Amino acid sequence: MSVLTSPSPVSTSAQRTVTNPAPSPLVRIGVRLLVILAAVVLWWVIAEVVFAANPVVSKMGPGSTVLGLAQLLANPAFLDAIAVSLYRLLAGLGIGVMIGVPLGVLFGSRALVEEATDPLVQLLRMTSPLAWAPLALVLLGTGSAAVIALIALAAVWPIVLGVAAGVRALDPGFARVARSLGATRWETIRTTAIPALAAPVTGAVRVALGISWVVLVPAEMLGVTNGLGYAVLNARDNVDYAALAATMLAIGLLGFLLDRIFRGIHRIVRSRTGKQGA
Repeated sequence: MSVLTSPSPVSTSAQRTVTNPAPSPLVRIGVRLLVILAAVVLWWVIAEVVFAANPVVSKMGPGSTVLGLAQLLANPAFLDAIAVSLYRLLAGLGIGVMIGVPLGVLFGSRALVEEATDPLVQLLRMTSPLAWAPLALVLLGTGSAAVIALIALAAVWPIVLGVAAGVRALDPGFARVARSLGATRWETIRTTAIPALAAPVTGAVRVALGISWVVLVPAEMLGVTNGLGYAVLNARDNVDYAALAATMLAIGLLGFLLDRIFRGIHRIVRSRTGKQGA
């Protein structure tokens, strides 16, 4: 009689590694450069060939955009706009962390609380932060305060959900072992819960960062006179479409750099807490 056995996770992982090996760093860099080159070529074709007769799109090709970006970076006013936007982003994200982490711990550790508040949380989570803009302007006035409040609204829910999921995934066995060794409640939390939650928290903050960066630009188009969102409107109003495209490129590059920084922080935290992955 033959006995059918399912492959073990180890053997399956080993087979996957053999059949689909990870590319070398040189190959990864080469592939990414080729994709970027292809995207630039496509951008050039769309702007300067397909829409060559369009008075707007034809001025937003890669050459004029890169030149416009160099000119913007040499302008102190644009550097001030970047600094103001980063301040608003980090301030709103910080508020989101201060509110979202305790709420996530509460929801993740108290099933009854999570069940009771789930309809309200989902309703608020699915309401666009920009829908709150009129109320934010009425309560906080024009300026940075309203923008920061909208960013905090965008950031808080990904953090709440990510931390709550991390709390639910905690292994209670570690806490029991710590208590059996005579650890106090605070020592148990410090040595088991906090290290285990570090990776979920940084992962949730990275997700919140991406959402907040997307919300930041339209939020800065409402009642403020500086920042990257205002720079987009200013370029449009001045009919400077090369500067408009350059500002859009700057927003994308800054968002990419911010994500890379937070991704690096998340990877460091995961490696130090014994977890793997991106």
